[in-house]
Amino acid sequence: MYKVHPVAPTRLPELLKKMPKAELHIHIEGSLEPELIFELSKKNNIAIPYKSVDELRAAYAFTNLQSFLDIYYAGASVLITEDDFYAMAYAYFLKAAKDHVVHAELFFDPQTHTVRGVPMAYVMGGLSRAAKDAEKNLGITSCLILCFLRHLSEEDAFKTLEEALPYREHFIGVGLDSSEVGHPPEKFAKVFAKCKTLGLKLVAHAGEEGPPAYIWSALDTLGVARIDHGVQSIKDPELLKRLAAERIPLTVCPLSNLKLKVFSSLAEHNIAKLLEQGLCVTINSDDPAYFGGYIYENFLQTFSALGLGAGEAYAFAHNSFEASFMSVAEKEKCFHALKVCFESFVENDA
Repeated sequence: MYKVHPVAPTRLPELLKKMPKAELHIHIEGSLEPELIFELSKKNNIAIPYKSVDELRAAYAFTNLQSFLDIYYAGASVLITEDDFYAMAYAYFLKAAKDHVVHAELFFDPQTHTVRGVPMAYVMGGLSRAAKDAEKNLGITSCLILCFLRHLSEEDAFKTLEEALPYREHFIGVGLDSSEVGHPPEKFAKVFAKCKTLGLKLVAHAGEEGPPAYIWSALDTLGVARIDHGVQSIKDPELLKRLAAERIPLTVCPLSNLKLKVFSSLAEHNIAKLLEQGLCVTINSDDPAYFGGYIYENFLQTFSALGLGAGEAYAFAHNSFEASFMSVAEKEKCFHALKVCFESFVENDA
């Protein structure tokens, strides 16, 4: 195991910024900044119920997941053409590059767009083109994970899967997002079973606002390899033991949890406790345009609130590569780059 040397507190923010990292829980529609929303609204002649960027930002006072989703879907309504999806995704990649993200696994919600008459081809075309350009121009590798909206029916999920299969080369897996409470994972057991036969990677949101039982169901009924959020697992000791023993990753999003009132303050967040119990926990931004920050800001504020240091920084970054769907060779390359980065800080601190 790599020995992490202490880093001076004054240099910790720099380390958190510069260390290579993977982002595994980012909804690309949730990276749509108000400025781009207004730009696309004007270009596509789509009316939105806000008069200015400032008025839209002021509306980001969420009380729970549903209050956020209402604005989230309104923002996504301005996405019409393939170029719109490209612009949104590439804007995210530019920000991710500044935060030294070297690999990203992007969630996207095709049902949010196809229900408005936007062709699946536009969604897939724009996102995949942005991903290719990001690798070429920014050195960020990435993949796409198609998410089913859990407040809709499983029948609609099957329909979406069929629409997406002609573009199978552009996405590696499926996930489950949107309103969690009242929509347990087992609602989508059949469509996930189908996806498994197709060789798709399986992940699911569980245990954000929903109970630990949803995490058990996502693991045992859906067969997922990774849990998105999962912070409610702290309430179930047996579940914690399983997550630790099987190294099942949790893609945690601290600022999102704060904004949606899952925790009343970052100082009360349980991410450090989960890490201490041996879980493969990662830090991510979720819907950064709405929740107050991209991945670096999540690291910075979380570390400040919880008094974390270089050891935890290395663990979270290492976990992000371990939990990713990269190949073994790609992971080893990232592990090496991470060690090199940390060693450079030790030398500078000496």
